[in-house]
Amino acid sequence: MKTITTLSLLGAFASTTAMAQDLPQADNTWFIAAQETIAARVNVQPNTSKAKNVILLIADGNGVGTNYITRLFAGQAAGNYGDEHLLPQDTFPHVALSKTYNTNAQTPDSAGTGTAFHTGVKTKQGVLGVDETLARGDCAGVDAATVANASEIFSALGKQVGIISSARLTHATPASAYAHSADRNFESNDGLSEGCEQKDIAAQLVDAMAAGTVDYAFGGGRRHFIPSDLEDEQGKTGKRTDGTNLIEAAAEAGIQYAWDVDTLAGADLSKPVLGLFTSSHMSYEADRPASEPSLSDLTETAIKALEGSENGYFLTIESGRVDHASHATNAYRTVTDGVEFAEAIAIADALTNDEDTLIIVSADHEHAVAMAGYSGRGAPILGLSMKVDGAGEKYLEEPNLAQDGKPYTTVSFLNGASSVMKEDAQWNGTRNAELTQEMAMDMDYTQEVLVPLSSETHSGEDVAIYAKGPWAHLIGGTMEQNVIFHVMHHAATAE
Repeated sequence: MKTITTLSLLGAFASTTAMAQDLPQADNTWFIAAQETIAARVNVQPNTSKAKNVILLIADGNGVGTNYITRLFAGQAAGNYGDEHLLPQDTFPHVALSKTYNTNAQTPDSAGTGTAFHTGVKTKQGVLGVDETLARGDCAGVDAATVANASEIFSALGKQVGIISSARLTHATPASAYAHSADRNFESNDGLSEGCEQKDIAAQLVDAMAAGTVDYAFGGGRRHFIPSDLEDEQGKTGKRTDGTNLIEAAAEAGIQYAWDVDTLAGADLSKPVLGLFTSSHMSYEADRPASEPSLSDLTETAIKALEGSENGYFLTIESGRVDHASHATNAYRTVTDGVEFAEAIAIADALTNDEDTLIIVSADHEHAVAMAGYSGRGAPILGLSMKVDGAGEKYLEEPNLAQDGKPYTTVSFLNGASSVMKEDAQWNGTRNAELTQEMAMDMDYTQEVLVPLSSETHSGEDVAIYAKGPWAHLIGGTMEQNVIFHVMHHAATAE
């Protein structure tokens, strides 16, 4: 009875216009900031205009936890505690959760999730541009299982299409925008299984560009486009065993080729461009040479090339190496590539108009990453977990210790190659008692983990979706990942 009475009183009080002013906490800075947030949210109105342009930004492996760690890292780099910081996507008005599982897996891979983003259907692990009826590796069944992908669908609407990735362009996520393959590993002909008659993924990209369903493709993966006996501009040989030089084939089809910052700057952006800037994946942002364009550079170049399109464009952008750094349990490169992804988002937002451009930011999956221990506010996110100051805000200069008497880092992974369990010790192990703040924050430090695996794994938990622009309000609640495609398509075709 007491609870009912209290709720009734609160409801009556909430109905008065003087609510905020009459509460004893009305002068509290947190309370005032929250009131300002509510005032801003009240003014958010649905945009039901037709989306001339659609931009999808995917940070591979950037789930809610990884996004939070990146936010703290960026905020601390700006001289703050970190948690009060907002990444560009954090400011978008419409947010939801995405369920990332594949049809045959609780924990997904990027081929299945990429296909969900780019076709509107969920499918199995490891396959591209096909539905769930195809068994992975069954080349003979590809045609029957093929579904239309984003490059085909949006180009049929008269839109230009751009694909960007900091991974190989033939890698799972970017390939899902243009390819149909029984296996994500069929990146060039050398990877095809015996008797497989489907075209390899690199050849499919050149075909798509020649057909006009892809206008700009920027990323890594040059090795899959050139023969194994040919050295590229950086002295590395190709992977193809069929003697085909797809870069030459692209040129014959009127497609320009760029391989570094200078050749990209010299390209005629009124015509199709294939940019292959590295032999394999592009560099981590922390290691990127000046001759190699950044993800944000490529984003700016693509939007400026596409913005003159009469019927608009579809642009999909992947920050692929966030994922790779987490697979290596190297949190420093995870977050530095995450910050570069945020810069690409900021540029995409700045160069477009909310009235006619739908921007959706998400991740294909999360990683087995976590924040461990009760660390004080402002403690370096890549460093040791530090004690909380009960009398103040900032952390104390004293690390938290585990029951073994040793310090531990705030960021941790569940599994991976940096396990403390070692095979040569019969899968026993011990943690580093000498771990210091300086060691933990070194860019090459790999987090201590428990379960020994050759590579850290994905996680199956939900990831966030952030959206702004026409029909962005359709993003809400907890959604199946493939619904994201349907939001984009609806926005682009709305009357």
